[in-house]
Amino acid sequence: MIRLNLSNSPEWLSLLPGLRLKVAPLTTALMVAARADPALAALSETASTEEMALAMAKAVARLAVLDWEGVGDEKGEPLLLTPEGIDALLEVWPAFEAFQSQYVARGLMLDAEKNVSAPSPTGPSAGATATARPAQVPAPTVQES
Repeated sequence: MIRLNLSNSPEWLSLLPGLRLKVAPLTTALMVAARADPALAALSETASTEEMALAMAKAVARLAVLDWEGVGDEKGEPLLLTPEGIDALLEVWPAFEAFQSQYVARGLMLDAEKNVSAPSPTGPSAGATATARPAQVPAPTVQES
């Protein structure tokens, strides 16, 4: 079952102690726009999965992040939100991981929820429901010629 959140209100995510991002709802339109980001097209064909994930996270964040708290320059002065600042923030590993797990992964989990199958705890058909009746007697083997 897909659980829908019909709210279109931005929300605050606490990524790290003292660091919060105000983000727009993760919508199909936002994800499609992020996929069209020129930075993704500029990746080489030999780009690693990690490089693609970082580029996609930055593209999503540049569209989704509306405000932030707890981001400062080298002197500790608060920085204004900019696309370059968002990119720099996601270069910080713990911030990237938190953004991925708290924001981007929600969209991926929703995508996975719609692909439901029977549970398979011990094999490919362990949780499946039988659809055919058991045979009454064994079928005869084919005669060899």
